[in-house]
Amino acid sequence: MAALAYTLGKREINYYFSVRSAKALALGAVLLLTACHAASRRYRGDDSCEYLLSSGRFLGEKVWQPHSCMMHKYKNSEAKNCLVDKHIVFLGDSRIRQLFYSFIKIINPQVKEEGNKHGNIPFEDKSASIKVDFLWYPEVNGSMRQRIKSWTEGSVAKPHIIVAGAATWSIKIHNGSNEALTQYKINITAIAPLLEKLAKSSDVYWVLQDPVYEDMLSESRKMITNEKIDAYNEAAVRILNSSSRNSKAKVKVFSVSKLIAQETIMKSSDGLHLPESSRDTNAMILMNVYCNKIMKPIDGSCCQPQPPLTLIQKLAFCFFTLSIIGYLIISLIHRNNYRKNKSCTDLEMGEEKKPAINTPNVSTLEMLLHSFCKLGLIMTYFYLCDRANLFMKENKFYTHSSFFIPIVYILVLGVFYTENTKETKVLNREQTDEWKGWMQLVILIYHISGASTFLPVYMHIRVLVAAYLFQTGYGHFSYFWIKGDFGVYRVCQVLFRLNFLVVVLCIVMDRPYQFYYFVPLVTVWFMIIYATLATWPQIVQKKANGNCLWHFGLLLKLSCLLACIYFLSYSQGAFEKVFSFWPLSKCFELNGNVYEWWFRWKLDRYVVFHGMLFAFIYLALQKRQMISEGKGDALFSNRVSNVLLFISIVSFMTYSIWASSCKNKTECNELHPSVSVVQILAFILIRNIPGYVRSVYSSFFAWFGKISLELFICQYHIWLAADTKGILVLIPGYPMFNVIVSTFIFVCVAHEISQITNDLAQIMVPKDNSTLLKRLLCIAGFFFGLLLFSAMQDQSRH
Repeated sequence: MAALAYTLGKREINYYFSVRSAKALALGAVLLLTACHAASRRYRGDDSCEYLLSSGRFLGEKVWQPHSCMMHKYKNSEAKNCLVDKHIVFLGDSRIRQLFYSFIKIINPQVKEEGNKHGNIPFEDKSASIKVDFLWYPEVNGSMRQRIKSWTEGSVAKPHIIVAGAATWSIKIHNGSNEALTQYKINITAIAPLLEKLAKSSDVYWVLQDPVYEDMLSESRKMITNEKIDAYNEAAVRILNSSSRNSKAKVKVFSVSKLIAQETIMKSSDGLHLPESSRDTNAMILMNVYCNKIMKPIDGSCCQPQPPLTLIQKLAFCFFTLSIIGYLIISLIHRNNYRKNKSCTDLEMGEEKKPAINTPNVSTLEMLLHSFCKLGLIMTYFYLCDRANLFMKENKFYTHSSFFIPIVYILVLGVFYTENTKETKVLNREQTDEWKGWMQLVILIYHISGASTFLPVYMHIRVLVAAYLFQTGYGHFSYFWIKGDFGVYRVCQVLFRLNFLVVVLCIVMDRPYQFYYFVPLVTVWFMIIYATLATWPQIVQKKANGNCLWHFGLLLKLSCLLACIYFLSYSQGAFEKVFSFWPLSKCFELNGNVYEWWFRWKLDRYVVFHGMLFAFIYLALQKRQMISEGKGDALFSNRVSNVLLFISIVSFMTYSIWASSCKNKTECNELHPSVSVVQILAFILIRNIPGYVRSVYSSFFAWFGKISLELFICQYHIWLAADTKGILVLIPGYPMFNVIVSTFIFVCVAHEISQITNDLAQIMVPKDNSTLLKRLLCIAGFFFGLLLFSAMQDQSRH
């Protein structure tokens, strides 16, 4: 009864919710969200600096998340590059002094909080010619006005950045009297025009007063109440906003400190001054406000303007626009022709005459334009998500629950969709799709949860990436070994399917090929496998069956491959020379060098070889009928199977224990290339030795496995954000609902791109050799033009 309910439940879901209806729903959601965000930007403005200075929330206890944008954590070298030859002034009381110290510690972490607390404090970094001064002005009075006025008169050099604020001393000295508040209003009214004048050429920030923790205040500060602070802040905001309402230049009100203090003032040592972590957050916000537009960090979207379109992006936009127009024209022509040929009723005979053509004849050109039309609309969504300032972005924040709860959830779904396999061979197609599927889902959860900060999880994810490459070695070796097909068509089909989406994204998103590191990795390894097996002498299964010596010849080839891998992994110079020649350098360089590519290649350097070797051994055992792959049969005899299962489980657990005990990433990464195969082989044996386990698979995981490459690439821009550094926010204020909606759209897009790639592969890579050669010449011309435009683009940037 339970099995019947289970089957009927799955049928009911599949009947009412097809892939087609899901994509229609996703399209509707995208259009609605785009309209809502565009209207919100128009109504509320699109200045993310305003949000950075005024709103946000804590992720956990110490990580501050500004509303709608991402905050970069500046290193001292970055801060120096941004502030070179700059003069910054902090003007105010002891709270401003604390902010001053936190700010200069970003430039020089070795600075100690020394000096006269109630006096001026200078700081200078001679290496970058940065000068930062704290000027002691605890009250908004005539002295402060005179200092500010001196900067406006031109006799004294104006600071590039001015951070000012004061009020608690006025409350304390005058015992919280109303007269003091009235005088404060008069004084701030007097300095507001001067600050406004400075704001035309400098960045001016007025820091509102943080709340206090009244229970901890000393007797001499008991008159400093939150009610009084709110009154002073209200006066400052009203006067400063009134002064700058009709002016283009504006004094920026730094009000976010109040929100931070509300959450952390309880940890204050005296009830008045913020704890160090909160002050550091305020200083980092200041750094982001000023430096993001200069340094343009990828993970600092706050205060960054939308990047201008490059020449290549403009050409891509024109191409997709013409494709859409062309498709609409051809589609209309075909529909009109179809209507003319439609069946009509013979009024005299009362019979229906059938036309020669019952359905519209879809030409290759129409299919091509239709695919590019859909792709153009999808690429528009990519651009809006991760290049335009339309949708919001947030920083990642890792918690154990944010990683492990979704893992349990997808595991339950995977078990729910368990079905019998069509074949029971080791690593059959359904099983490998399932393997790729659940691995991809785990990797996606790892990325969105920011779990790379947790070393045990990081090491296990590294094994999953290695397992993908293992499958690359296993799958391609098996194909070439069994089929013996080394034709150009096969190579072009594989290269097209692997690289099509990435090439389009490089153009549309203005990113280098190496940025999508996994595709270059599997592409290069495919070519290495092909070169190893296709070079003379070509040794395939059919030839080796006739003479066992060919097996030794193949093993000799594999040994030479292993020796080359070993040499290149320990000779960075030789590796860089190979990939530093143009145009390879254009494909594999990142930030001006190929080090990142060498690091990525080196990290899993042996696992493809292990996959090839495993395929060779498995196919040899299968040919000699030394393994049993019947339905329900154990792979080996009961005794051998039990021993191998026991060894596999122990090996699997041993690796997990080792990965959990690693001290740092560097140490783990050194050993990973040699030991990752242990857990991969253990998993394969555990999954395949018992016949009943080998005879079933999860269709849920297999569905995702079929689009795993598209999922891996698409996540960069339409699920994550800021090139994977952050999270895309389509529905602000509701994190869980946002993840559900963005995930749904992301999966639908990935599935559609997979179909587009398959359709275009049939058109762009025909089986006819002469036609294929012409297409290859066209593609070569396209890439030559792309490299030429890219070189022109780089030259104009420099």
